[in-house]
Amino acid sequence: MSEEKKVETEQETEVVEGTLITEESPETEEDIDPRDAQIKDLEAQVAKLTGDVAKLKNEYARAYADTENTRRRLQNEFEQLSKYHIQKFALEILPVLDNCERALAQESADEIYRKGFEMIYSQLKGALEREGVTEIEAEGKPFDANWHQALMTEHVDGTEAGIVLQVLQKGYKLKDRILRAAMVKVSD
Repeated sequence: MSEEKKVETEQETEVVEGTLITEESPETEEDIDPRDAQIKDLEAQVAKLTGDVAKLKNEYARAYADTENTRRRLQNEFEQLSKYHIQKFALEILPVLDNCERALAQESADEIYRKGFEMIYSQLKGALEREGVTEIEAEGKPFDANWHQALMTEHVDGTEAGIVLQVLQKGYKLKDRILRAAMVKVSD
């Protein structure tokens, strides 16, 4: 077949107002290139795999964030535990310290016995201080509800309101945490 006839059979040409319009005849299955089908299949696979990769990256990021949050939480718990490990013990020892102070406040005829008691008291207090347990300063200071517990008030001339007049029971703190509030009498 000559090329002119071949072109005429594949295309129908029409001229409308000086414009050439070409209509291609529909392709048959024989005319479709098998490589085009493979390319479409591969493009579909690439799109699917790209979606899977994005999904897996998101899951990885979530798992990583969860792991980091757990690590930080455990680290914080460990630091809190190591910082305040003596808290329960200190709470149990504070009444012993109070009783030692009461005993030392009493007059005694036996000076050797009193000296021994003072040594025990100072060793106990020193051991607690080395662990971070300190007395809350209260007398003569402004009342602070975070550190003091007011049991009574009294009007005293020449003293402004809200000043701690007397400490009825000493308060203690462990580093920056309160163990026991100081029980005080406050001016009104």
